[in-house]
Amino acid sequence: MSESRTTADFYFDPLCPWAWMTSRWMLEVEQVRPVDVRWKVMSLAVLNEDKIDEVPEEYREMLRTTAWGPVRVVTAAKELHGEEYVGKLYTALGTRFHNNDEAPTKEAIAAALKEVGLPEDLVEYADKDTYDTELRASHAEGIEKVGQDVGTPVIAVPGPTGDEVAFFGPVVTPTPRGDDAARLWDGTLLVASTPGFYEIKRTRTAAPSFE
Repeated sequence: MSESRTTADFYFDPLCPWAWMTSRWMLEVEQVRPVDVRWKVMSLAVLNEDKIDEVPEEYREMLRTTAWGPVRVVTAAKELHGEEYVGKLYTALGTRFHNNDEAPTKEAIAAALKEVGLPEDLVEYADKDTYDTELRASHAEGIEKVGQDVGTPVIAVPGPTGDEVAFFGPVVTPTPRGDDAARLWDGTLLVASTPGFYEIKRTRTAAPSFE
């Protein structure tokens, strides 16, 4: 009998380096557990727009300008060409932004679009609010599962009793591989599905390690 598979919804912003680390772990989880990832967008710009004056100045400028472009383009790609491109485009964008340390310019976004076989002119949606309604709806869907005091990524899976289990993170570096990825997945599901469990946290002492 074939093992039943679980769908995990992964909500991300392409610019977040910690979400990128977690997303690479989820790709590893797909190889070691019967899990299929469904990629969905959320937005740091939307998350912080009501508290923009409270964030550090350098981060504030990014949220007002740069943060909108990549997530808008991913949303446009989904709406115009299908959900199957979301994960592929995220990988192409994230590799450039994080592993290759490229700025999230229109040139970098256009190159990512070309890499996954999408029209490069989709990059023009970086400056348009055409699909902001859909973007905000996806963001709200993810954040409503975990609450307002978290960021990206958010992961949601069916729980052991049929109810959905959703959580922020895990925040991890470097990307766990093989059995390590499997153990972290199993442990994360265990604590996240425990009634009344909310948080485990410690101070980060290392930056994301992009192998």
